[in-house]
Amino acid sequence: MAQSAPPAARRSEAGATGMRRRVITAPPVWRELLLVVLFYSGYTLTRIVLVQDGTGPAFAHADEILRAERFLGLDVELHLNQTLLTVPWLARTANVFYATMHFIVTLATVVWLYRYRPQHYRWLRTSIMIATGVALIGFWLYPLAPPRFLHSEGFVDPVTALHSLGLYASDASGSLTNQYAAMPSMHAGWSLWCGLVLVRLASQRWAKLLGVLYPATTVIVILSTANHYVLDAVAGMAVIGGALWASWILYTRCPAPLLIARARVMHRFHQRTGRRTGGSGAHSAP
Repeated sequence: MAQSAPPAARRSEAGATGMRRRVITAPPVWRELLLVVLFYSGYTLTRIVLVQDGTGPAFAHADEILRAERFLGLDVELHLNQTLLTVPWLARTANVFYATMHFIVTLATVVWLYRYRPQHYRWLRTSIMIATGVALIGFWLYPLAPPRFLHSEGFVDPVTALHSLGLYASDASGSLTNQYAAMPSMHAGWSLWCGLVLVRLASQRWAKLLGVLYPATTVIVILSTANHYVLDAVAGMAVIGGALWASWILYTRCPAPLLIARARVMHRFHQRTGRRTGGSGAHSAP
């Protein structure tokens, strides 16, 4: 007669099974809103803190990037920038696109994912957070002046040249962010994340087409407005790809002991936040 598993093993197995079951459901909306606010605030503040005294390293890195791209034959930014400026209305549209769609489309995709594809929400949400965290390390280790600062190379900032609306249209907006946080490009990375979500999970054909067009349009915009280099975009997309893989492994192939440990940590977190908010409902893992 086969001997039954010890109680501790059965509890561990049951905990891992329960954890995997909770992974396919969306977490409470109030906690996700709090997480988004805290994460984006931390991201923005960290970018500001990472601004170094002096811009010498950022411009030295810009020279390195341009030399590398010229060697590889990838230096298309100046041509795109000059071409865009010949069509002022298109340049102004590109400026507004760069300033707004990065946030609007990403947030809309997150909300859509939470509402209509909850079984994929957790690991995809975690992937974009991992990628953004890695990007912050890149901003710190490799400050980089964007092409629009390289006037000697012929680049022109369409925002200032056309007195257009834009992300850095005023001195105040420019001082509230790190304009040397160009490597990797999270405009390219986040747009690829949105595109992959739509292509993979949307059921309508037009939405899948949007998933293809949006990241392609974003890359053209960030290059032609002289906000990023080709290598920035490649790096941003590579970071997203690595984060998606890591998050998928974490949520679908994670060993049972790690799942149980994570469940315990989140249970304690829920208990504390539940006391503060007065909530008493059931809690789920992140």
